[in-house]
Amino acid sequence: MPHFKQNFRNLSYANITTAPVMLVTGSAKRIGAAIIKRAHEKGYRVIIHCHHSQQQAKALATTLNKKRDNSAAVIVADLTLVNDSQTLSQFTQTVIETFGQLDILVHNASRFYPTPIGGIENTQWDELFLTNAKAPLLLSQAFLPYLKAQQGCIISLLDIHADNKPFSNYAVYNMAKAAHRTMVQSLALDMAPHVRVNGVAPGVNILPEADSDQALDSTQQQYIVDSIPMQRIGAPEDIAHSVLYLVEASYVTGQIITVDGGRSLTLAGGYN
Repeated sequence: MPHFKQNFRNLSYANITTAPVMLVTGSAKRIGAAIIKRAHEKGYRVIIHCHHSQQQAKALATTLNKKRDNSAAVIVADLTLVNDSQTLSQFTQTVIETFGQLDILVHNASRFYPTPIGGIENTQWDELFLTNAKAPLLLSQAFLPYLKAQQGCIISLLDIHADNKPFSNYAVYNMAKAAHRTMVQSLALDMAPHVRVNGVAPGVNILPEADSDQALDSTQQQYIVDSIPMQRIGAPEDIAHSVLYLVEASYVTGQIITVDGGRSLTLAGGYN
């Protein structure tokens, strides 16, 4: 059985416009939602993908559809669907049938947690590589014919720690994001000249949620701010701005924009 479902209101082919369509994985909240909002402001039709955050996704779509009718849709799906070719094909068709086309695919969905050496388990490897490497690759492949038809693009959300400056105790996550970074560069070659592929590498652009097991206290947050040349935490909107730049930069492919307030200039890896 398919692991996904659609939620949208009054959608019919009679209502479809010529506005380009963007799908953002993991976009019910935080950075993903900021990308969706920015794209919608620029006139794009948007597909909000989520797995567990259905309430937030539906609320976001409702808000956007009030601003412009039939411009936002929600698709609920567990990205483990990429492990089954038939389910992946059904998901792909569901996305395309939502608005009749796909112009931009943004890989934002990601799992992030520590995997200290000595305690790494196969399930952690599978989960972190699924969201941060395998799903982006197989989704890109599945949507290639539709993106090619629109002369579209793919944009991946990466991490400054994936570029030779690994984060301590996050070996599996670091490896998965490094694989994703190489995917961007590889697909930029393999999909040219019809589809552009680029990436955005955030630094500290959003803090862990206050009620999460990785929440930071005020002292930790101040330490982070002090380490950033711009002397402030970034915002999801900073990432969204760069994503939309790459969408519109028709002669840019295979590039990764670092959006970190200068943090990578001082980063030595580890916790520094």
